[in-house]
Amino acid sequence: MTADKPYLTGHYTPVADEVTATGLTVEGTLPTELTGRLLRNGHNPKPGITPTHWFKGSGMVHGIRLREGRAEWYRNRWVHTPALDGAPYMTEHGPDLTASTAGTHVIEHGGRLLALCESNLPFELTPELDTVGAHDFDGKLRGAMTAHPKEDPVTGELHFFGSSPFPPYLMYHVADAKGELVHSAEIPGATASLKHDFAVTRHHVVFMEGNVTFDPGEHSGIPYGWSDRQPARIGIMPRGRDGAGQVRWFSVEPGNMLHVSNAYEDGRGRIVLEGPTVDREGFRLSWNWWIGAPGRGTEPNARSYTRRWTVDPAAGTVDEQIVDDLAVEFPTLNEEYLGRENRYQYAISFPDERGFGSYGVVKYDRTTGARRIHPVGDARLPSEAVFVPAAGGTREDDGYLLTVVSDLKQDASQLLVLDASGLDRVATVHLPRRVTAGIHGSWIPDTAPDGAAG
Repeated sequence: MTADKPYLTGHYTPVADEVTATGLTVEGTLPTELTGRLLRNGHNPKPGITPTHWFKGSGMVHGIRLREGRAEWYRNRWVHTPALDGAPYMTEHGPDLTASTAGTHVIEHGGRLLALCESNLPFELTPELDTVGAHDFDGKLRGAMTAHPKEDPVTGELHFFGSSPFPPYLMYHVADAKGELVHSAEIPGATASLKHDFAVTRHHVVFMEGNVTFDPGEHSGIPYGWSDRQPARIGIMPRGRDGAGQVRWFSVEPGNMLHVSNAYEDGRGRIVLEGPTVDREGFRLSWNWWIGAPGRGTEPNARSYTRRWTVDPAAGTVDEQIVDDLAVEFPTLNEEYLGRENRYQYAISFPDERGFGSYGVVKYDRTTGARRIHPVGDARLPSEAVFVPAAGGTREDDGYLLTVVSDLKQDASQLLVLDASGLDRVATVHLPRRVTAGIHGSWIPDTAPDGAAG
């Protein structure tokens, strides 16, 4: 049965155990300022378990500890939620928000490490990746939390939402820099459309509703599907406690966006939003790969192209265009530019639906329109490239990109450290095993000079 599930084979083959290794081999020179932990989450079902959808595989967090030019350890741990031991999400009393895969993302906020899955509560982890338990913000969070919260680089606030196929369809939340939930509001006018990511600018919150919506007839275990009847829309809401009552929805062309590159207000007061987007056929190809359906093709993200929307609230119009013809996903940027105009952004390239192209780390210059690709080599798949600012950097791209590469030919993985300005290799850390291809992650710098962060 596994052979029919592409998300359990090749780069995505699950690992069967939890390990810890110390004193990792380094090629090149690790910058001493890279002192912290790279954490990366992804779906990794336990041996003998075959989920019906890639997204239903149990979450496993992989961690790499760097300190002052050394690679001190690698460890991987399942997120020990009730779902890991078979607890169902739906019960006779409704959904169990603790029965989570917790396999989409892992972040740090307010001193807590949180493993995230958008249909559940977050799960707190220790610095060594052991599971503490579900985190509900001292009982203030009563619904699900997106796997893509946004931390304001100025205020330190964490903005996030929770969506549901049933009313209330969309809830918006803000936690302060210490991690206390200080604001929640229902967003009027939202629908059952799948909302995986969103954006925050200096003055607005930006929601995206695409053509993928709740479909009770979808039996893969993830009840969503493409609907031509579901309108694609962008919701623009002023930030602040009274913003929900002022949200405006703008119609856009059909499509579905999973991940936002960034959003900001330009000099004319327009909101500019960018992110990889698929059309109807692109969604079908990816979905069929995710569930292992016939005709699935060879790769997900095969028709995922970067799109830009420019919303003019004063005129009530939206201009949109595809800005690049390269199939990409997992966009990232220097997070100091989150919510304001950025020149550079990064992504991972994929082969298109005809099999043309290859995996690589991509850098876009939004000012010149230039695109640069760092090829990672044959049968090698990089993970989302996490940007880490360089100490004392003055330019937006002064920093490093960290990506974990799955190498099928060597049955191994490496942490690749690239110079973000030119995409040149700085160092390679050899890991003790091949790391299952996953989804999202974070760089957690040390917060104390003695390395007390773990």
